Amino acid sequence: MKRQDLANLLIGLFVLAAAIALPFYVDSRYVIGQVTLGLFYAIVASQWNLLFGFSGVFSLAQMALFGFGGYATAMLCFYFGLNVWAAMPLAAIATVLFSLVIGAACLRLSGAYTALLTLAVAQVMYLLIVTDTDCFVMVGTQCRQLTGGAVGFARFGDLGTRAMFKAKYLVADYALVVALFAVTMLFTWAIIRGPIGLAFRALRDNPGCAMARGISRFQMQLLVFGLSAFFTGLAGGLYAAHFNAIGPGVLSFSQLFFIIAMVVVGGIGRLWGPLVGAIVLVAADEAMREIGEFRSLGLGIIIAAVMVLMPNGLIGLFESIWARLRRLRTRSPAMTAEVSGDTPA
Repeated sequence: MKRQDLANLLIGLFVLAAAIALPFYVDSRYVIGQVTLGLFYAIVASQWNLLFGFSGVFSLAQMALFGFGGYATAMLCFYFGLNVWAAMPLAAIATVLFSLVIGAACLRLSGAYTALLTLAVAQVMYLLIVTDTDCFVMVGTQCRQLTGGAVGFARFGDLGTRAMFKAKYLVADYALVVALFAVTMLFTWAIIRGPIGLAFRALRDNPGCAMARGISRFQMQLLVFGLSAFFTGLAGGLYAAHFNAIGPGVLSFSQLFFIIAMVVVGGIGRLWGPLVGAIVLVAADEAMREIGEFRSLGLGIIIAAVMVLMPNGLIGLFESIWARLRRLRTRSPAMTAEVSGDTPA
């Protein structure tokens, strides 16, 4: 096993152990709820990192895919009477199909043009939902819009943890999110260390050379859109089921930029960058909860400081420090031998 793979494995085991141990040492429902929310963000951020950090596709539709998965889950339960557990995988597959449409539309574009088109898709989706005022079905004496309109969907079904675990249902939901996060990271790690990940990085770093060597930009771009969309949509469905509600707020600019900031702060193109960024920004956001309107300003200062002082993110900073320490350690025996006049072995 390569040293980097071993390091990723050890970090993954440590993170999983810490996540499992957390409910045994923290009794606060609020803290458990915030950590659960942070893990949702980390899942979405990890898939945007796969899309942009490892593949170079600058898409801004990640929260649209997250919202699509949540809305699809809610609508399948509300209109077709499906159980949440049956609706979530179907919603994830539907999200993949939706992402393939977006990916196909972006095939002739790159860079900022891809970002603008995907951002337009997300905003059109948001506007279609909030401006949906036509009556689609009558529920008792109330008229319901197809997408729920500005209100969204609520009480369409739950995970069953409330009935099974009673007051401990938050811990049960937390365990489900931890499991999804673990599977997502394992999937991401398997992709980026394999031949598909190598093709993604080749197209990111030198698309002309990659295509000359037979790598299809068409196939790879559609593939990375689909791969990143599955777990994003599944996370959106689990999010809707956990809160038993979904609304257009998940498609807001603030949510999208918060996810992007997590990857930037943690380290773009680093496997654990999204998790580190999620921990730092969620903790900072919570610490500044009491300063009200200056909360966003504080987060902006943190993000700007990281971008200026640590352009490779916190993981990149740690990697540079570790590499410098290794160089000093390997240089020390040679320096000692030179001072003593001996030839190093």
